[in-house]
Formats: sequence, structure tokens, C-alpha cells
Amino acid sequence: MDSTTGGERPLLEIKDLKVNFKTQDGEVTAVDGVNITLYRGQSLAIVGESGSGKSTTAHAIINLLPGSGYIAGGQILLDGQDLTTASKREMESIRGRKIGFVPQDPMSNLNPVWSIGFQVEEAIRANGIATGKKAVKARTVEVLKQAGLHDADRRLRQFPHQFSGGMRQRVLIGMGLAADPQLLIADEPTSALDVTVQRVILDHLESLTRELGTTLLFITHDLGLAAERAEQLVVMYKGKVVESGPSRAILENPQHPYTQRLVAAAPSLASRRIQATGSVHAAEAALGADAGAAAGETIDLLATAEARAETGGTAAVREPAIVVQDLTKVYKIRGSGDFTAVDDVSFQVERGTTTALVGESGSGKSTVAKMILALESITSGRVEVGGRDISNLTNSETFKLRSLMQPVFQDPYGSLNPLRNIGNTIGEPLQTHKVGDRSWRRERVFELLDQVALPRTLVGRYPNELSGGQRQRIAIARALALKPQIVVLDEAVSALDVLVQAQILRLLADLQAELELTYLFITHDLAVVRVIADNVCVMQRGRIVETATTDEVFDNPKEQYTRDLLEAIPGANLKLGA
Repeated sequence: MDSTTGGERPLLEIKDLKVNFKTQDGEVTAVDGVNITLYRGQSLAIVGESGSGKSTTAHAIINLLPGSGYIAGGQILLDGQDLTTASKREMESIRGRKIGFVPQDPMSNLNPVWSIGFQVEEAIRANGIATGKKAVKARTVEVLKQAGLHDADRRLRQFPHQFSGGMRQRVLIGMGLAADPQLLIADEPTSALDVTVQRVILDHLESLTRELGTTLLFITHDLGLAAERAEQLVVMYKGKVVESGPSRAILENPQHPYTQRLVAAAPSLASRRIQATGSVHAAEAALGADAGAAAGETIDLLATAEARAETGGTAAVREPAIVVQDLTKVYKIRGSGDFTAVDDVSFQVERGTTTALVGESGSGKSTVAKMILALESITSGRVEVGGRDISNLTNSETFKLRSLMQPVFQDPYGSLNPLRNIGNTIGEPLQTHKVGDRSWRRERVFELLDQVALPRTLVGRYPNELSGGQRQRIAIARALALKPQIVVLDEAVSALDVLVQAQILRLLADLQAELELTYLFITHDLAVVRVIADNVCVMQRGRIVETATTDEVFDNPKEQYTRDLLEAIPGANLKLGA
């Protein structure tokens, strides 16, 4: 719908919104003077990194600010009604009926002890959509079918843990749209999902909102995703709107330095620029013309890809650091027989290079990583690390293997002990392997902090005092403590904002060049693969379906499954200008 014609009143108008939080150190302003206008039938995305104020703005609209947050100024007009002055009862009738909300993490927002059917029925009753047991149940089945669960009537009694991530997210979308609201707010609705599942969910959300005539407010940190899915874009930074307008126009010609950094840091857009120009150098030149002068970090990803392309082109054939041959893993499941998670997988990783193992959740890639790390037993086949078969190692031999090969996992907060300070966390492998004395270990910890570009003053801090990006750097520093030859990275950047992700990817590339590290990079995100990996192995249902260099996979994918993964990259269908 054209928002500029006919003097139409906006459906949502946010004027000079200010949101404060009360803390022990006084008041903190999280949203400062935000203005947003959204017309009926439009889709608008708010983009920014964690802490930019985008989710706080969304929660302010429905008056569900967390903790001590409150609206300190401004107006939020929904179809002319000021929600900032609405009573508690008025807001309860507006939520669900006029404004639907799809939260970020379905596992945190669905009660694990209640069945899916009960939770949807509860939402339907609360919103007054239907009354009477039969009518409520009929509407519940209808809502879930509308959300894409075709066997909904059979699955009403199942619990959240019995649903996949994509199915749980569909349930939340169904609940958000149950009352046919005028406005749907979707807060990072697919950030925890694989790219292919993400695509299905967003296609579905788009078609549903179009059919129902619902206006969509979408929140994400991925600019490529936002530009592909929304007509209008609002970029937030430190609580303020720094740029807004038509999404394609902003993507093609970002004006604010922060927006330029977001465009440069999005792996999906870096990948598209390489694809469009056919060359990393040309892509970097094109981006540099827009944003190179704006900030030192803007071309991090393209510089990382360029370094990979140059070393890959000149490197001679190297000896393999990891050889995986006919690897199979079968799990015995009580009452269900055998389940083959990894089925006859073979590949090798050359020393000093990066091989990416990609595929959807459940494809078996993390199970392969665990067997290579000797964290999971091998059913059949063999794994050689540094020319040594690790299938039947003794405990002492496995202990020695740890100094040769180290992991970095997806969730840095979950893999760091919250009771140990940073100095002890990084130094733990040195202590465990009895390397050096106390003063030597302390110097080594300082050296590692320098290597991952963190200040030495962090040694006395704890994980909860650090940002997500800092915690992941600590996890990388700990992995490097014993000077390993091989690092296995299991979804090591998937939980991070695009700007932090770009910094970590560049750090990994620099460390590889400096220390001649070999990386096995496990991910579901092919856009990241484009800028970090030399070779790619694509996994589907426990098997490797395609193996080639990164450029071959992107330029000439052989398998339909690989083409589907490439097509599902956010922003894959965007036409980027030079």
C-alpha cells in the first residue's frame, strides 16, 4: 500500500519515544527520542545490534517492558489511540486482539509442562476469540493448521520438547495471529533456526499476514534478512534511530556510518557481493566506495574472504591434518531400534586450511565433530589426526590428543564456568596439562588475551560481566592455550550479532595466518562459509552429499540440497547494485 497517498492515518505512529530503566547507579535511557511511522499493510523492520534498543521499542508498544523499565516520554499511537496513556485493562484487551506478538525464543515462551493444545486454547480464551469447549478446540486446530501444522488435531496433546524448533516457532506465530490482529510484532522470530527452516517460517509468516491484511513490524540484527522481508527499514544504534526509509534504498546506499558497518558485516550481503562481482577484490572495491572511509572495520568480512582467496590460490597441496574415513555412528534407542546419525562419512582437512561442514540441524555434522574430538565413540570407520588413528586410544593417549586439538562451542556462556574468573578460565588447560609454573601460566594468559584483542584487565572478571563477543573471544583464547594445531569450531559464531560475528571471523582468519592453525568449521550458515572456508562438505541426513572448494560450491553447486541451502541465505534474492 502506498503510504504517501490519500492523507491516510498511520496504523502505528511512535513519536519521540523515550524508555528508561531504573538501576542501582541511577536511571539509564535505553530508547531515546525514537520516531517510527507504519501504515496499514506495510512491513517494517527495525535493525540493530544487541543493546541498540530495538526489542525495548517493541516491548514498549505492548507495554510489557522488563524489570524496572518504563516509558519516560513520547507517544505510541495505534490507529489514533495513545497507548502510553491506556489503562491496564485497556492494554490487556489490545494485546492479542489488536497487536499480536511473536517472541524470539519459543522454548522460553512455551511452558514445558503444558501441552501445545492447552497453551493455544489458553491464548484463544484470553483474547475472547471463542467461547465454549468445542468452539475453543476447533479454533485451536484451525490456528495451528493456519500456522502450518497440518496434523494439528493429532498433536494437540504433545509438549514443546516433542516439537522441532521450526514447529515451536510456528505455534508462536499461530498464537500471535489467532485473533487476526491489525499489527503483528515479530521479535527475532527465526534467529535460532537453520536457514532453510527460517526461510519456510518467514515465507509462511509473509503469506499469512498478506492473507489476513496484517501489518508487520519485524525485529532483527541481520540487515540482509530485513531488506529481503520488509519494505521499510529503521536502523537503531544506542537507543536512537540513525537511518530510516525504503529497505532497498538503504541497502544500496547506506548513509550513516553505523548502517554502512551493518551492511559490511552481514555475511549474507558480503556473500552476495562476491557472487555479484565474481571476485572478492571487486566486491571489496565496490563496498569500499560506499563505506570504506566510514569505519576501520567496515570491510572486515571481505578482507577475510580476500585473505582466504589469496592463500588458497597459492598454497601447494598440503598433508592432511584430519582424515575421516567411512565414519558411522549408530545410536541404540530404547523401544525404537537403531538410529544412524552419521552414515559412511569420508573427508579430509589439509593442514593450515579451513574446511566447513554444513547442513541443517539433525544432519549429523555436530556428531561428526564429537567423534573427531573423541567425545563420542565411533560405531565403525576411522578418524586420523596428525596421521594417528584415534579410534582406540588409551586414556593417556586421549589426554595427549587434547593438546593437539581443541574445541570452541556455540554458546560461550554455557561453555565457560560462571564461578571461575577469566584468568583461571583461560589458564585451566595449562594447569590441567601441568604446563609451566604459576608465573609462566599467568604470562601465557596475558599473551592469549593480547592474541584475541582483549584488554589484560579482564583477568579478574567473570563471564557474566562480559558481552557475548568478549565471551567467545575468551573461549577461543582458552582453546589456543596449549598451542593446538587443530581447532574444531561448532556453530562458534551463530549466536552472535553480525558486527560481533564479523570481528570473530576476522580474528579467526588472523590467528590461522599467524599460528598456521587448521580449522574444522561446523555451521548451518552458508553465508559465513563463503568468507571463512577453503573447502566445504555438505551433509544431509547423516551423509555427505557434496564436497568441493568453497568457490565451486557457491558458483556451481551440483546437488539440489546445496542449491536449496544457498537459496535460503537471507538476502539471496536481493539484486545488489555496485
